[in-house]
Amino acid sequence: MAAAGVTEATIDRMVRTFYGKIQGDPVLGPIFGRAITDWEPHLSKMVDFWSSVALLTMRYEGRPMPVHVRMGLEPEHFARWLELFRETAAEVFPPDGAAFFVGKAEQIARSFQMGIQFFNEQTKGSAAPAAR
Repeated sequence: MAAAGVTEATIDRMVRTFYGKIQGDPVLGPIFGRAITDWEPHLSKMVDFWSSVALLTMRYEGRPMPVHVRMGLEPEHFARWLELFRETAAEVFPPDGAAFFVGKAEQIARSFQMGIQFFNEQTKGSAAPAAR
């Protein structure tokens, strides 16, 4: 991955730049701002996550799906998230590195959207009165 410009330092730069954009974004900023009150632990966790994904460091520990379910994210939020992610990856990495990160981010966004949809369908189904 080093040949693609992916190092611990560039991962840290990617995460911090990306979430700086998230914080200032009129669509995503308020949503993330409600969920994250102390950004530094979140940024460290995201550096660990992307290091685990890109460099196979196995540092990330967490269960991100429950947190994202509670955030009330809709498909348009994921589209904006990906737009900012693509933009940041292109700023931080050479083309091969950016393509790697964007591909992983697209997979993650699809997975989260499916998980959230499944959770919402299960919740709605369990709230329905039992048939008699």
